[in-house]
Amino acid sequence: MTGPGAGTEAGDGAATGAETETGAEAGTEAKTGTETGAGAETEDGASGEPSLQSGTEWYQQPLGTDGDADNAAADPVPAPPPLTPGQAFDALYAYCSPTLVQQTYLLTGQRRLAREAVERAFQLAWQRWPEVAVDRDPAGWVRAAAHEYALSPWHRLRPRPRRHRHEHEPQPADPTARALLTALLELPPPYRRTLLLYDGVGLDLPDTAAETEASTPAAAGRLLYARASVTARLPDPVAPDDLNRLLAALPSDIRPGPTKPVALRARADLRGRRWIHAAIAFTTLLLTTTALTLHTAPDHYEPPVPPGAPVQGIPPRAAPGPLSAPQQRLRAKLRSDTAAGPERLHPEVR
Repeated sequence: MTGPGAGTEAGDGAATGAETETGAEAGTEAKTGTETGAGAETEDGASGEPSLQSGTEWYQQPLGTDGDADNAAADPVPAPPPLTPGQAFDALYAYCSPTLVQQTYLLTGQRRLAREAVERAFQLAWQRWPEVAVDRDPAGWVRAAAHEYALSPWHRLRPRPRRHRHEHEPQPADPTARALLTALLELPPPYRRTLLLYDGVGLDLPDTAAETEASTPAAAGRLLYARASVTARLPDPVAPDDLNRLLAALPSDIRPGPTKPVALRARADLRGRRWIHAAIAFTTLLLTTTALTLHTAPDHYEPPVPPGAPVQGIPPRAAPGPLSAPQQRLRAKLRSDTAAGPERLHPEVR
């Protein structure tokens, strides 16, 4: 077919053929390049010689069997050795003791008792370390023990040491802090502890109720009453949300005692040994008492002695009557011869 249409079709066909040939050639070249690269990689990999990193000398390359730096970098970093029980206890004491001393001071108002409560709590934690180490919150375990010891009612009956009898606790210089401490100490112990855990420590209400061994509604009621009582005693009006800041700033100068964790662990071990020795001594005394009782106790039944009864049928004893004539002569002879005469002083030899 001739004419413009035929020319157009011919031109289109020629262009199409050229494009087809060009695409085929490009595909062939790409395939050839791909095969060449794969072959090169295979040969390099099969050579087994370590490849040097650019910019470094051979003696600076990482040592390895395959010479691959990526494998050396992919090696896991060795984990640090696990802490021993003593090291873990020392770390827990260094982390928790400053905060616990401040909390127990807010509960008691006495620096000496606050430090003693924290030290006793850590001694108890060391005695029960297998239990504390696997607890989900070791710091919470020690905190609960310190609060329980600090609020124990037996401290009222314990005599105060002579050297501390005339000492007075230093009061805060700030009037607001002084009023806050006074208001805290006037609260009942459960209310005081609930307010400290919620507004001071920052626990939520269910955790506060669980640590104080109360229901959630009871803990909420204690918290509302404690907040109202404390804020009413302060000289300036304070929002309940600001109690956290005031409680944190009040005992800021309270620090733990000079006792080191090693000494606490030694005291805990000594206390444990004393309790073991006391238990052994008590058990020995109990067994000795039981054995002595079994040895001295009667092993058969002994009937009781019946009450006495008068004997019947025996004639009564007669009273002595007058002496007969022979008895009278014999009595006279005895009185005359025996009481007087030379035979009494000079016996006759026969």
